[in-house]
Amino acid sequence: MKHVAAAFTLFTRLPMWRLIDIPSSYYSTAVVYWPLTGWLTGGLTGLTLYLLSFVLPLLPAVVSAIIIRLLLTGALHEDGLADFCDGFGGGQNREGVLRIMKDSHIGTYGVIGLICYFLLTCSLLDSLPAETGAMAIFAADPFAKCCASQLTNILEYARPEGAKNKISYSRMTIGQLTFNLLSGILPITPIIIYSPLTACAVIFPLIALFFMIKIMKHRIGGYTGDCCGATFLICEAAMLTGIVILTAI
Repeated sequence: MKHVAAAFTLFTRLPMWRLIDIPSSYYSTAVVYWPLTGWLTGGLTGLTLYLLSFVLPLLPAVVSAIIIRLLLTGALHEDGLADFCDGFGGGQNREGVLRIMKDSHIGTYGVIGLICYFLLTCSLLDSLPAETGAMAIFAADPFAKCCASQLTNILEYARPEGAKNKISYSRMTIGQLTFNLLSGILPITPIIIYSPLTACAVIFPLIALFFMIKIMKHRIGGYTGDCCGATFLICEAAMLTGIVILTAI
């Protein structure tokens, strides 16, 4: 229970630490339960989208749903995407990339990256019927987090001095990996039942993950927390793209 509480404390704004005493060591395995937090963030986002679609045009309903998720997560992952774009866009070498990502200020690449992400995500959800869009974001959020969490199993941490938040993720055991994968895959079930062809949409985030790993390994020799957040959002956008393409067939 404390491991799950640590994940929700780290990846959302829920004050779980007020209810449960969580030792600092528990945060090292929080990434195992990252897809599980997606059940809440993706579920609430999808539910908000669906309910607001009865009283608002679809696009404002989509934007409102995304705002709800931002409030729930504190824009944690979006901050990672901005830092990732700034670092990999402006850094000339490994040291430069890591130095820029550590800087709390946002630059041109970060702004452009966030604009592109939000425009793409909102337009993709707006192109789907409200019910399908709600199921799509509920499926994509946990699965994309499952994909992004594999960075900790595949790559080494890139900063020799350790993480900015002093939390170092451990590689998953077989049991932890099984839980992680199940947490990411199970929320896909509703949209597959609704449209079986959308099962193929999982290929899109896996392709995105492959290229993200190649880029990180080549540029900085590993991953950082910002890389995890950026990978999640990019994989999520890739999966939503796949769902839109496949539901149109």
